[in-house]
Amino acid sequence: MARDFVPFGLTVCGIEELNGFCEAGVTHVLSILDPGHPEPTAFGSYGEHKRLELRFHDIIDPYMGQSLPQRADVERILAFGRDLMTEPTGVGGLLVHCHAGISRSTAALTMILAQASPDRPAAEAMAAVVGIRHKAWPNLRMIEFADEILERRGELVAAVRARHRSYGLERPDLVQFMIDNGRVREVADLID
Repeated sequence: MARDFVPFGLTVCGIEELNGFCEAGVTHVLSILDPGHPEPTAFGSYGEHKRLELRFHDIIDPYMGQSLPQRADVERILAFGRDLMTEPTGVGGLLVHCHAGISRSTAALTMILAQASPDRPAAEAMAAVVGIRHKAWPNLRMIEFADEILERRGELVAAVRARHRSYGLERPDLVQFMIDNGRVREVADLID
């Protein structure tokens, strides 16, 4: 389904999985890390590739002195996605990762797909990401910025909130994790 959006392979993973993609033909990497976290050593085995590295915490509101994702971060992700679509020599594959491959990375890939096919429903972009990474739980703050920048008038936010609801019903433990980590806005409609 993702190939309906972009003409290259897509991968989403966490840091612990990076070594498994050294031989996967990845030509572009979108790397989202916590501030101060060392650069993953796996990239030394990837061969030549283009990489955008961003650093912010996986939060959606101010939380315990952590660094929030900013609009400028989302603008850089979208610019990276636009550049991918115009590569004259083609793209072998895009790998998007964050620490666990669940939230920041899936938010980034959702917005890249939504940007690549602006006439398609945002729910289809979200479904394509879930097809790649079932445990997708996109970071709502990042998606809110992307929705505004891409002029989706709430459609992208609605698609991600629907994903939060459906996956939250499947994984109540994840709902509690989000509550415990200051992400109540993502699960508010799942709380009694």
